[in-house]
Formats: sequence, C-alpha cells, structure tokens
Amino acid sequence: MNPSAGEWKPSASASEFTPSSASPPTQPPPPSTQSSSSDIDESDPLWQLVLTKICNGDRDRATKLINNPDSLTQYPEGEFCVLYCFLEILQFCSHHMLIILYYLPLPHNIYNNTIVEALIATMSDNPMDEEDDDWDKQGDDDTPAAEAADELANKVDDMKIDSSPPKPSPPKPSPPTKKQQKQSSEMVVDAVEGDPREHLNLVFIGHVDAGKSTLSGNILYLTDNVDKRTIEKYEAEAKERNRESWFLAFIMDTNEEERAKGKTVEVGRATFETDSHRYSILDAPGHKNYVPNMIMGASQADVGVLVISARKGEFESGFDKGGQTREHALLAKTLGVSYLVVVINKMDEPTVQWSKERYDECLSKLRPFLKGCGFKVKKEVKFLPISGLNGANVKDEVKSSECDWWGPMWKAGENNTNQPTLMSLLDSLKLTGRDSNAPVRIPVLDRYTDRGTIAMGKVESGTIRPGMKITMMPTRQTYKIDGLWAEETPLKSARPGENVLVKVNGAGMEDVQKGFVICTDPPCRSVSKLIVQIMIMDLPEQAKILTAGFQAVFHAHCAEEEATVTKIFETTDRKGKTVKGAAFANVGMTVICMIDLERTVPCETFEDYPFLGRFTLRTEGKTCAIGIIKKLPPKKE
Repeated sequence: MNPSAGEWKPSASASEFTPSSASPPTQPPPPSTQSSSSDIDESDPLWQLVLTKICNGDRDRATKLINNPDSLTQYPEGEFCVLYCFLEILQFCSHHMLIILYYLPLPHNIYNNTIVEALIATMSDNPMDEEDDDWDKQGDDDTPAAEAADELANKVDDMKIDSSPPKPSPPKPSPPTKKQQKQSSEMVVDAVEGDPREHLNLVFIGHVDAGKSTLSGNILYLTDNVDKRTIEKYEAEAKERNRESWFLAFIMDTNEEERAKGKTVEVGRATFETDSHRYSILDAPGHKNYVPNMIMGASQADVGVLVISARKGEFESGFDKGGQTREHALLAKTLGVSYLVVVINKMDEPTVQWSKERYDECLSKLRPFLKGCGFKVKKEVKFLPISGLNGANVKDEVKSSECDWWGPMWKAGENNTNQPTLMSLLDSLKLTGRDSNAPVRIPVLDRYTDRGTIAMGKVESGTIRPGMKITMMPTRQTYKIDGLWAEETPLKSARPGENVLVKVNGAGMEDVQKGFVICTDPPCRSVSKLIVQIMIMDLPEQAKILTAGFQAVFHAHCAEEEATVTKIFETTDRKGKTVKGAAFANVGMTVICMIDLERTVPCETFEDYPFLGRFTLRTEGKTCAIGIIKKLPPKKE
C-alpha cells in the first residue's frame, strides 16, 4: 500500500449503483468491413497478387476479396494469405522467412514468382536491414548455423519457379519391376518367328510294360537330350530298386510313384530334334485305370507309335480281350492320329532273339485288327522291329550279325516300310491337311496362372500371334493374346501342329478351362445336342444292347462331358443290312443317333473340322463306341 495515497472518493458524475440498473458493458462497434479502393496501398504485394492473378484487373472484385480474406482460400493463389500473415508477424526477423517458407506444410504449387517477389518486397522494408547485414556477414563463419543456412538457401535457389498458372501434373508411371523388365525383354528381344522345320507330336501307346517309357527315354539319350552323368545317376537308382532295366524309363517317369511301381500315370512330355523335323514326345500311360490320361495325350498327337512287346506271353496278354493294345489303337484312330507306327519291341529278348517267325506272327494278328479300327493299313500303318533298351533300329540299324533278315526286308519295302530305323522312318512321314490360313482353333488342354492366365494347347488350324483378339468358346468371351511361347521360347507366331502356351489378357482361371477352344472369327459352334454316327466296340456287362437312354462319358478333343443317347435313327450290321427306326443296337453295328450332352461343348462337324468332329463314348472303364459328328443344330439368330 502506498502511504502517501489519499482516501478514495467516487466521481461526482458517477451515478449510484443499484442492482436493477446493471446493464452489459457497451461493446465497441465492429470495424467496418467495407473500404474504398482509395484506402488501399497500391504498392501492397498482396493487393497486387489479388488484383493481377485472381481478379484479372477487376478492382471492385479485388477490393471485396481483400476485405474478406477467408474467400481467398478457394483460389490456389489465395493460399498465400497465410504467408502474408506470417510476414506481418515476422517483420523483425525477415532472414528466417525463407526457412519458414521451406518447412511450411503448404502445397508445392504455391511457390511461384509473384509470391517470392512479395516476400522479397516485404523483407526489403524491414527496419532491421542492418541486423540482416550482420547476419549475412556472420554466415561466412564456419559455424553449424551458417552451414545449415547455406544448405537451405541452396535448396531454395534450386527450386524451379514458373510464373504460369499452376496446372495439375499427370501421375508419373511407376517404374517397371525387374520381373516386368525381364518379361518385356523376352517378349521383344528374344521372340522368334518359329522354327521352319515341321513339328510333329508323337504319342507312345500300348499295353502296360510294353516298353514305352524306356523307348522314349532312349530316344532322348541317343539325340543328346540327356547327358551321361544323368544316365549314370538313373542307373544307380534303378539298381537300388533291383530294376536295372528301368533306368531309361526314369528319364520320362519323374514321379516317385511311377518309379516305384514302374507304371506311367501322367502323360510324360519331352522334345527332341532332327535335321528335318522337331518332335514332341507324349509318353502315355498303358494301364487301363489311366486311359483318360492317355486320351488327353493322344488328342494332341499327329503320329502314334504303338509299342508291342514281342516277349512270349506279353504280346498275347496285351492283345487279347482285356488288354490295352486294342483299346489304345482304337483310341488313336478316333483321336485323329494320321500315321500309326507299330514297333515290335524287345526283339533282343532271350525268348525272341530277333526271330523272324515271332515278328511275322505278331504282324499277322495286328493287321486285321487295325483294319477293323479304320486304318488304311497299306498307307497309314508302318511296321518295324526294334530294341528299346539297347537302341537297335532306333537311331542306328541293327547289326546284320544279330538280325540278317531285316536289311533285305526294308530295302524291298515290305510291311510298308522303306526305312531301316525308327528315326529315319519318322523323318520320312509327310502330313497333310494343316491349313495355316484357316481360322485359329486351339483346344485348351490345361491352364495355370503366372502373372496372368496361361492356356496350354495345340494349334490345330490357323496362325496365332501376340496381340490378336480371340473368342473363348463356349463362353463366347473375347480376349487379347498378350504372349505366346513354345516351351520357354517366346514366339511371334505359331503354325498348326505347335504345342503352345498362350497368355490370355483379362481372363481368370475360371474363364479358361480344359475343353474350351480358343478361336478367331468365325468361332466354332458350341452345342449340347448332336446327330452322330458311331461304331459300337464294346458294351458293359449289365447292358448288352444300346438303346435310347444309354449313358456314357463323351470325349472330344480335350473335352469330357456326360452324354445320353436320346434317339436311334438307323443301324447297320456287319453284313451291311440297314434298319431305320431301330429300337436297339448290338456290338459291331454302326448307328446313327442323337446324343444329348449335360453342358454345351465346343465342336464342329467332322466334314468341316475333323479334329473337332471326332469323339469316343466310354463307360465303366471301357471304350464303348467311337464316332464322328454328322450334323449340328441350326444356328440361333
């Protein structure tokens, strides 16, 4: 308390306070929000910015915006109002302005000429210019603060300044990954037009233990597709299993189950080349339980190699009823094999020893059966004695000291063969009917996903190239071909006969399935009703006749579907007697009937596209009938 202070007395003009007379304090009037353009400093950088950049010289509009700063935020340039407020506050330390500007969380498009000029103009009026000069001089010292300031100043100097109105920049494409770069380089750089040598698919068929896998493996070894070190490894593995003669089969049978049991389960695949042809080996299983797998392999084949064992007892068990020799030969013809090369294997067996009598005995039983299957024996069937294990007559002709009758026989052209070895015989075959100018048809054998959906199949007709638009039947969806490979080699095109991998752009795994057909315009037909001609080969035990309502599995190219015979139009027996409107048919008869399929299947008539017009009917593990498609329902408008 101040002792010299006098006693407090109220002012004479003050009125006495009473509770009723209380009233809120009088608020000062708000500042006027309107001002004339004459009150505005024309040299103000903010005024110049709003007038020139936002209002394009409209002074009335600029005055309204200056008097209402909140409305500036809707303009890109208006974001600098925040900076202008900072300028007013930080006039005393203008040398920090660029640092604050650098770290402010503002859009990058606000850094332009006008604002930088406004900053410089504002800082030039700073009354502390002398202190700025002192700070600039201190920046020459080697202090951490000076170094940091220099670094920030350099960053600001490196910024690109554009006085044009800001434009949204397009998004930059992400850089390709290493996998994409590798794939792109493979597609562009390494793609080839395709080997000019003709390509043939060989399917090795026959009864179980006839020597199919051993023969296939020996062909690969003799053509230098398997090195000696690998063969020695397989020999040691086969010896451990007490199966010394299986070592060549291990080249094709890579599955542990197949090696343990000595039975092929899946269709083995391999390739080899000669001077004139390229070949794909399809090693089909011989056991009756795996006939569907054999059908899948044979559907791709151009040439069938029917392997017959000459060993005593093995030929008879394979050829008699219940053996797979008959069914395999029948399926090969049905599935479109152009040539059938019958190789009598195991001629070096102790029970045979290259006996001509045994060779002639096998041929005498095979010829009439193959003729009954539909083969033209004198044109389409070739006969050859071989030893798949030691390679005699595979690549090199058997020595005359072991077999003195084979040389004169092939030179005379007997048994439709004028070549001494299997390899030379295959090179001499000429295929017809491949049309590279026809619409593309590729039945889908399988598919998998690898950065997209890739379909596997054989080009049956036409020429396919990357970039083409295709139609997937029966779904009728259209896609684009992104890539094309043969094995692992990128291709620019693929002709009929090639086994290819096709990358389908935009398709999922559910859009490409086994049995579908890749087509170009006009696409193939897709139907569920067929008028067919079938030949009855066998019937199950409980159904000794075929009538309307007979059910079986329909196999055509790579497709499988449940089928029912709904109507029989006519039957023809073995003597040629035809009965129209028959109620039933027996084994050996030729029948024209209607078949209903559970779902639509892409197919064509045999006359138009033979490879899409053949089929078989199987039930209970037996091939009941083989046939061709005669007529399809009319197209719907």
